[in-house]
Amino acid sequence: MKKVKFAVSAILLAGSSLVFTSCIGSFALTNKVLAWNRSIGSKFVNELVFFAFWVLPVYEITALADLVVINSIEFWSGDNPLTASVKAVDTEHGRYLIACDGKGYTITHETTGEEVRLDFQTDSQTWSFRTSEGESVPFMTFLDDSHVKMITPTGDYTTVELSEHGVMAYQSLMSGSLMASK
Repeated sequence: MKKVKFAVSAILLAGSSLVFTSCIGSFALTNKVLAWNRSIGSKFVNELVFFAFWVLPVYEITALADLVVINSIEFWSGDNPLTASVKAVDTEHGRYLIACDGKGYTITHETTGEEVRLDFQTDSQTWSFRTSEGESVPFMTFLDDSHVKMITPTGDYTTVELSEHGVMAYQSLMSGSLMASK
């Protein structure tokens, strides 16, 4: 009797999460497991692991966790809890900590504590950085598959073709502007 009540409760919970959230979700946990499987070896090894994960219900459990919990959190909060991470990057200028929260990046110099925030606005397809005063300054907007609008040192914007020639032209424009300002 307890098993029946548990099964009915689980079905009702899963059904209500679908009805009340209207969220398909990104299924981040299931996709991470699948991406890991794709990275471990040849296509034959991948197929064996894939089959084993269906038999051992790994994919079923991750899909249920995504469906009931993670996708609901993503829908209601706007953030996927699995996308948050912090990476350390060592450079000649010191060590930087890069924190990703699914909407952008916070880059912190480990020694000085100086921070830069990069945000992506999906509605306008624009990357921006946040100044120390809290102002958001757009620096790149995707116009189409082969062009972006980029900021110049004067604060104006120029269209850049996403090709070797376009990037070199933008680098030349930036170098010339920086040399003229010295």
